[in-house]
Amino acid sequence: MRTSPSASSAASASSKSSKASASKAAFSAVLLVLLAVLVPLSALSAWVDLEIDSTDRYVAAVSPLSSDPAVQSTVSDVITDEAMRQIDLGPLQDTVREFLHETVQSFTTTEAFGNAWDTANRAAHKAVTDALDGDSGQPVRIDLAPVIDQVKQDLVRDGVPFADRIPVQRTEITVLGPDQADDLRGSFRWLRYCSIWPAVATLVLLVLVVGITTVRRGLRAGLWATAMVGAGFMLGAIVLRVLVAVGRSRVLDEVPGRDRDAAAAVVDALTASLRTTVWVVLVVGAVLLVGAVLARALLRRAKPRVGGVRG
Repeated sequence: MRTSPSASSAASASSKSSKASASKAAFSAVLLVLLAVLVPLSALSAWVDLEIDSTDRYVAAVSPLSSDPAVQSTVSDVITDEAMRQIDLGPLQDTVREFLHETVQSFTTTEAFGNAWDTANRAAHKAVTDALDGDSGQPVRIDLAPVIDQVKQDLVRDGVPFADRIPVQRTEITVLGPDQADDLRGSFRWLRYCSIWPAVATLVLLVLVVGITTVRRGLRAGLWATAMVGAGFMLGAIVLRVLVAVGRSRVLDEVPGRDRDAAAAVVDALTASLRTTVWVVLVVGAVLLVGAVLARALLRRAKPRVGGVRG
Protein backbone atom coordinates (compact mmCIF):
# COMPACT_ATOMS: atom_id res chain seq x y z
CA MET A 1 0.00 0.00 0.00
CA ARG A 2 1.48 3.32 -1.09
CA THR A 3 1.49 6.44 1.02
CA SER A 4 0.03 9.43 -0.78
CA PRO A 5 2.22 12.52 -1.20
CA SER A 6 -0.21 14.56 0.88
CA ALA A 7 -0.03 12.06 3.76
CA SER A 8 3.76 11.96 3.57
CA SER A 9 3.88 15.75 3.61
CA ALA A 10 1.54 15.88 6.63
CA ALA A 11 3.68 13.34 8.50
CA SER A 12 6.82 15.34 7.71
CA ALA A 13 5.16 18.56 8.89
CA SER A 14 3.97 16.84 12.06
CA SER A 15 7.50 15.55 12.72
CA LYS A 16 8.98 19.01 12.23
CA SER A 17 6.34 20.50 14.51
CA SER A 18 7.11 17.95 17.23
CA LYS A 19 10.83 18.66 16.97
CA ALA A 20 10.19 22.40 17.12
CA SER A 21 7.99 21.98 20.21
CA ALA A 22 10.61 19.80 21.90
CA SER A 23 13.33 22.32 21.03
CA LYS A 24 11.22 25.19 22.38
CA ALA A 25 10.49 23.29 25.61
CA ALA A 26 14.19 22.47 26.11
CA PHE A 27 15.18 26.07 25.42
CA SER A 28 12.57 27.34 27.88
CA ALA A 29 13.64 24.92 30.61
CA VAL A 30 17.32 25.79 30.24
CA LEU A 31 16.59 29.53 30.30
CA LEU A 32 14.36 29.23 33.40
CA VAL A 33 16.98 27.21 35.29
CA LEU A 34 19.74 29.63 34.31
CA LEU A 35 17.77 32.64 35.50
CA ALA A 36 16.69 30.89 38.71
CA VAL A 37 20.42 30.65 39.51
CA LEU A 38 21.76 33.85 37.94
CA VAL A 39 19.20 36.30 39.35
CA PRO A 40 19.85 35.44 43.05
CA LEU A 41 23.60 35.18 42.41
CA SER A 42 23.66 38.57 40.69
CA ALA A 43 21.62 40.25 43.44
CA LEU A 44 23.63 38.75 46.30
CA SER A 45 27.06 39.44 44.81
CA ALA A 46 26.10 43.03 43.96
CA TRP A 47 24.68 43.45 47.49
CA VAL A 48 27.95 42.31 49.08
CA ASP A 49 30.01 44.53 46.79
CA LEU A 50 27.86 47.68 46.93
CA GLU A 51 26.47 47.58 50.47
CA ILE A 52 28.22 45.18 52.83
CA ASP A 53 31.73 46.14 51.67
CA SER A 54 30.97 49.88 51.66
CA THR A 55 31.26 51.57 55.06
CA ASP A 56 29.09 54.53 54.07
CA ARG A 57 26.30 52.37 52.63
CA TYR A 58 26.50 50.00 55.60
CA VAL A 59 26.12 52.88 58.06
CA ALA A 60 23.34 54.43 55.96
CA ALA A 61 21.46 51.12 56.04
CA VAL A 62 21.60 50.67 59.83
CA SER A 63 21.46 54.37 60.82
CA PRO A 64 17.62 54.47 60.98
CA LEU A 65 17.74 51.69 63.59
CA SER A 66 18.62 54.28 66.24
CA SER A 67 14.86 54.95 66.34
CA ASP A 68 13.88 51.26 66.27
CA PRO A 69 12.15 50.26 69.55
CA ALA A 70 13.90 46.86 69.63
CA VAL A 71 17.34 48.47 69.33
CA GLN A 72 16.52 51.18 71.86
CA SER A 73 15.25 48.59 74.32
CA THR A 74 18.29 46.33 73.88
CA VAL A 75 20.73 49.23 74.30
CA SER A 76 18.85 50.46 77.41
CA ASP A 77 18.92 46.98 78.94
CA VAL A 78 22.64 46.50 78.24
CA ILE A 79 23.66 49.90 79.64
CA THR A 80 21.46 49.52 82.72
CA ASP A 81 22.78 46.02 83.44
CA GLU A 82 26.38 47.17 83.13
CA ALA A 83 25.77 50.19 85.39
CA MET A 84 23.94 48.25 88.09
CA ARG A 85 26.85 45.83 88.39
CA GLN A 86 28.82 48.79 89.75
CA ILE A 87 26.11 49.93 92.19
CA ASP A 88 24.93 48.26 95.41
CA LEU A 89 22.12 50.14 97.15
CA GLY A 90 20.51 47.30 99.05
CA PRO A 91 16.71 47.67 99.18
CA LEU A 92 16.83 50.63 96.76
CA GLN A 93 18.52 48.58 94.04
CA ASP A 94 15.35 47.85 92.05
CA THR A 95 14.11 51.44 92.33
CA VAL A 96 17.39 52.85 91.07
CA ARG A 97 17.51 50.26 88.28
CA GLU A 98 14.06 51.25 87.08
CA PHE A 99 14.89 54.97 87.24
CA LEU A 100 18.19 54.51 85.37
CA HIS A 101 16.57 52.30 82.74
CA GLU A 102 13.84 54.88 82.08
CA THR A 103 16.42 57.65 81.87
CA VAL A 104 18.58 55.73 79.39
CA GLN A 105 15.48 54.71 77.41
CA SER A 106 14.54 58.38 77.16
CA PHE A 107 18.03 59.27 75.96
CA THR A 108 17.80 56.72 73.12
CA THR A 109 15.14 58.92 71.51
CA THR A 110 17.52 61.89 71.15
CA GLU A 111 19.64 63.04 68.22
CA ALA A 112 22.79 62.53 70.33
CA PHE A 113 21.97 58.83 70.59
CA GLY A 114 21.53 58.64 66.81
CA ASN A 115 24.98 60.17 66.30
CA ALA A 116 26.51 57.76 68.83
CA TRP A 117 24.78 54.83 67.09
CA ASP A 118 26.27 55.87 63.74
CA THR A 119 29.72 56.14 65.32
CA ALA A 120 29.39 52.67 66.82
CA ASN A 121 28.29 51.17 63.51
CA ARG A 122 31.04 52.87 61.54
CA ALA A 123 33.49 51.09 63.85
CA ALA A 124 31.39 47.94 63.72
CA HIS A 125 31.56 47.77 59.94
CA LYS A 126 35.27 47.03 60.04
CA ALA A 127 34.63 44.40 62.71
CA VAL A 128 31.91 42.83 60.56
CA THR A 129 34.08 42.65 57.44
CA ASP A 130 37.05 41.41 59.47
CA ALA A 131 34.88 38.72 61.05
CA LEU A 132 33.59 37.59 57.65
CA ASP A 133 37.20 37.40 56.46
CA GLY A 134 38.50 36.00 59.74
CA ASP A 135 39.11 32.66 61.35
CA SER A 136 36.52 30.04 62.27
CA GLY A 137 34.66 30.35 65.53
CA GLN A 138 34.60 34.14 65.43
CA PRO A 139 31.13 35.71 65.85
CA VAL A 140 30.01 39.06 64.41
CA ARG A 141 29.22 41.67 67.07
CA ILE A 142 28.51 45.41 67.43
CA ASP A 143 30.46 47.12 70.22
CA LEU A 144 28.26 49.59 72.12
CA ALA A 145 31.15 51.36 73.91
CA PRO A 146 30.82 54.57 71.82
CA VAL A 147 27.08 54.63 72.56
CA ILE A 148 27.63 54.03 76.27
CA ASP A 149 30.23 56.78 76.41
CA GLN A 150 27.84 59.28 74.84
CA VAL A 151 25.01 58.20 77.14
CA LYS A 152 27.21 58.57 80.20
CA GLN A 153 28.43 62.05 79.20
CA ASP A 154 24.90 63.33 78.64
CA LEU A 155 23.47 61.81 81.81
CA VAL A 156 26.33 63.16 83.95
CA ARG A 157 25.87 66.60 82.37
CA ASP A 158 22.16 66.45 83.26
CA GLY A 159 22.96 65.50 86.86
CA VAL A 160 21.38 62.05 86.77
CA PRO A 161 22.26 60.18 90.00
CA PHE A 162 24.81 57.36 89.66
CA ALA A 163 25.38 58.15 85.96
CA ASP A 164 29.08 58.56 86.70
CA ARG A 165 29.13 54.90 87.75
CA ILE A 166 28.23 53.66 84.29
CA PRO A 167 31.32 51.78 83.04
CA VAL A 168 32.53 52.63 79.54
CA GLN A 169 33.94 49.34 78.31
CA ARG A 170 33.55 46.97 75.40
CA THR A 171 29.93 45.86 75.55
CA GLU A 172 28.67 43.93 72.55
CA ILE A 173 25.48 42.91 70.81
CA THR A 174 25.81 39.66 68.87
CA VAL A 175 24.31 39.82 65.38
CA LEU A 176 25.84 36.61 63.99
CA GLY A 177 26.82 33.56 66.03
CA PRO A 178 30.14 31.77 65.45
CA ASP A 179 28.70 28.70 63.69
CA GLN A 180 26.58 30.76 61.31
CA ALA A 181 29.52 33.11 60.69
CA ASP A 182 31.61 30.07 59.74
CA ASP A 183 28.89 28.90 57.35
CA LEU A 184 28.69 32.31 55.67
CA ARG A 185 32.40 33.11 55.39
CA GLY A 186 33.02 30.99 52.32
CA SER A 187 29.90 32.32 50.59
CA PHE A 188 30.78 35.93 51.36
CA ARG A 189 34.31 35.56 50.04
CA TRP A 190 33.01 33.99 46.83
CA LEU A 191 30.30 36.64 46.38
CA ARG A 192 32.86 39.39 47.05
CA TYR A 193 35.09 37.90 44.34
CA CYS A 194 32.18 37.80 41.87
CA SER A 195 31.33 41.48 42.54
CA ILE A 196 28.81 42.93 40.05
CA TRP A 197 29.96 40.79 37.12
CA PRO A 198 27.21 38.12 37.39
CA ALA A 199 24.61 40.89 36.99
CA VAL A 200 26.43 42.30 33.96
CA ALA A 201 26.85 38.82 32.45
CA THR A 202 23.15 38.04 33.01
CA LEU A 203 21.99 41.17 31.19
CA VAL A 204 24.38 40.57 28.28
CA LEU A 205 23.25 36.94 28.02
CA LEU A 206 19.57 37.89 27.94
CA VAL A 207 20.08 40.57 25.28
CA LEU A 208 22.00 38.07 23.15
CA VAL A 209 19.41 35.31 23.62
CA VAL A 210 16.45 37.51 22.71
CA GLY A 211 18.32 39.28 19.90
CA ILE A 212 19.68 36.13 18.25
CA THR A 213 16.34 34.32 18.56
CA THR A 214 14.52 37.26 16.95
CA VAL A 215 17.02 37.54 14.09
CA ARG A 216 17.19 33.82 13.33
CA ARG A 217 13.60 32.72 13.93
CA GLY A 218 11.50 35.84 13.64
CA LEU A 219 9.59 38.24 15.85
CA ARG A 220 7.20 35.69 17.34
CA ALA A 221 10.10 33.49 18.46
CA GLY A 222 11.81 36.56 19.91
CA LEU A 223 8.66 37.41 21.86
CA TRP A 224 8.53 33.85 23.16
CA ALA A 225 12.13 34.19 24.36
CA THR A 226 11.20 37.50 26.01
CA ALA A 227 8.28 35.82 27.77
CA MET A 228 10.61 33.11 29.09
CA VAL A 229 13.03 35.78 30.30
CA GLY A 230 10.16 37.38 32.21
CA ALA A 231 9.15 34.05 33.72
CA GLY A 232 12.79 33.39 34.61
CA PHE A 233 13.07 36.77 36.33
CA MET A 234 10.00 35.99 38.40
CA LEU A 235 11.30 32.54 39.32
CA GLY A 236 14.72 33.99 40.22
CA ALA A 237 13.07 36.67 42.39
CA ILE A 238 11.13 33.99 44.28
CA VAL A 239 14.32 31.98 44.83
CA LEU A 240 16.09 35.12 46.10
CA ARG A 241 13.26 35.88 48.54
CA VAL A 242 13.37 32.33 49.89
CA LEU A 243 17.16 32.56 50.34
CA VAL A 244 16.83 35.85 52.25
CA ALA A 245 14.12 34.40 54.52
CA VAL A 246 16.03 31.17 55.19
CA GLY A 247 19.26 33.08 55.79
CA ARG A 248 17.53 35.41 58.27
CA SER A 249 16.08 32.49 60.21
CA ARG A 250 19.42 30.67 60.37
CA VAL A 251 21.30 33.79 61.43
CA LEU A 252 18.92 34.55 64.30
CA ASP A 253 18.86 30.94 65.54
CA GLU A 254 22.29 31.40 67.15
CA VAL A 255 21.83 34.90 68.54
CA PRO A 256 21.39 35.10 72.35
CA GLY A 257 17.85 35.84 73.48
CA ARG A 258 18.70 39.28 74.88
CA ASP A 259 20.15 40.40 71.55
CA ARG A 260 17.69 38.70 69.20
CA ASP A 261 15.28 41.60 68.61
CA ALA A 262 18.10 44.05 67.95
CA ALA A 263 19.91 41.52 65.73
CA ALA A 264 16.71 40.93 63.76
CA ALA A 265 16.39 44.69 63.22
CA VAL A 266 20.01 44.89 61.99
CA VAL A 267 19.59 41.90 59.65
CA ASP A 268 16.34 43.33 58.25
CA ALA A 269 17.95 46.73 57.70
CA LEU A 270 20.95 45.24 55.89
CA THR A 271 18.78 43.02 53.67
CA ALA A 272 16.17 45.69 52.90
CA SER A 273 17.79 46.38 49.51
CA LEU A 274 17.60 42.66 48.67
CA ARG A 275 13.88 42.58 49.47
CA THR A 276 13.41 45.66 47.29
CA THR A 277 15.32 43.91 44.52
CA VAL A 278 12.93 40.96 44.79
CA TRP A 279 9.93 43.22 44.10
CA VAL A 280 11.67 45.12 41.30
CA VAL A 281 12.69 41.90 39.52
CA LEU A 282 9.20 40.44 40.03
CA VAL A 283 7.57 43.50 38.46
CA VAL A 284 10.04 43.60 35.55
CA GLY A 285 9.55 39.87 34.97
CA ALA A 286 5.76 40.21 35.03
CA VAL A 287 5.85 43.12 32.58
CA LEU A 288 8.10 41.19 30.18
CA LEU A 289 6.02 38.02 30.44
CA VAL A 290 2.60 39.63 30.07
CA GLY A 291 3.78 42.11 27.43
CA ALA A 292 5.38 39.40 25.28
CA VAL A 293 2.37 37.07 25.54
CA LEU A 294 -0.03 39.88 24.58
CA ALA A 295 2.19 40.92 21.68
CA ARG A 296 2.26 37.34 20.34
CA ALA A 297 -1.50 37.13 20.63
CA LEU A 298 -1.93 40.39 18.71
CA LEU A 299 0.44 39.18 15.99
CA ARG A 300 -1.48 35.91 15.71
CA ARG A 301 -4.76 37.80 15.28
CA ALA A 302 -3.30 40.32 12.85
CA LYS A 303 -1.76 37.74 10.49
CA PRO A 304 -5.02 36.32 9.02
CA ARG A 305 -6.30 39.85 8.45
CA VAL A 306 -3.19 40.79 6.50
CA GLY A 307 -3.53 37.61 4.49
CA GLY A 308 -7.19 38.40 3.79
CA VAL A 309 -6.37 41.88 2.51
CA ARG A 310 -3.68 40.55 0.23
CA GLY A 311 -5.99 37.93 -1.15
